[in-house]
Amino acid sequence: MLKGSIPALVTPFRNGALDLETLKKLVEWHIEQGSHGLAPVGTTGESPTLSHEEHETVIETVVQTVAGRIPVVAGAGSNNTAEAIRFVQFAKKVGADAALVVTPYYNKPTQRGLIAHYTALHECADLPIVIYNIPPRSVIDMSPATMGQLAKLPNIVGVKDATGDLARVCDQRMSCGPDFIQLSGEDATAHGFNAQGGTGCITVTGNVAPNLLSRMQEACLAGDYATALEIQDKVMPLHKAVFTEPGLCGVKYAMSRLGLCSDEVRLPLTTLTDETKALVDAGLAHAGLL
Repeated sequence: MLKGSIPALVTPFRNGALDLETLKKLVEWHIEQGSHGLAPVGTTGESPTLSHEEHETVIETVVQTVAGRIPVVAGAGSNNTAEAIRFVQFAKKVGADAALVVTPYYNKPTQRGLIAHYTALHECADLPIVIYNIPPRSVIDMSPATMGQLAKLPNIVGVKDATGDLARVCDQRMSCGPDFIQLSGEDATAHGFNAQGGTGCITVTGNVAPNLLSRMQEACLAGDYATALEIQDKVMPLHKAVFTEPGLCGVKYAMSRLGLCSDEVRLPLTTLTDETKALVDAGLAHAGLL
């Protein structure tokens, strides 16, 4: 169900408020450019600074605009299980295809706590759930053994793996089985991730280079890693530049350079320094986008 290039969709703002008209245009553009799915209201969608009402408005707007043409993986994570239940149930209600649920951050549950958290979400709605494992942000790391235990639940269907550890893909194939969906959560290693058994990437850079990254993913899925590597070489400087400062700030600036949306972000994040803007401009030029 989930494969290829799935942009972790930005949330566009205008004067501090949601810019829903631009959001709808971005959805249409991604479909035209060949993106294989969309993941709204993750960290790249600035979920930490959206109200619950804004979170739900973005999810519903994206689902309605996509209208079943590509999968929508709705951000539904929280370090409060009750809050995550609300988001998963809402995603199901409005017709999202799956929910993306980050491991609970800051309160640092044990592996036993992770099992309890995801089991509660599994039971709250009949909706496929993708685990989002990103230890650098959440502080905790879901072990392959824990993931294997959760994979036995029918609606725990996959993982967005942002560990950066390519050996982890093989470990998770052993613990979760070959049918468990493994999506990279790190653009720079997405090519190698697929070679280890992954089937795609929930991508930040895909917000600004969707056609290039969808073609790279299609080449990987076809086993044509030479073509995929040529594309990876084109976008690698852009990957690095976008993440010089927080990735969503970098990619919003890149999108602004292409006239796709403004570079406005919400505090405590800020727009890029001039030095980082120059790096992003160079990355865009190297990729043939500017």
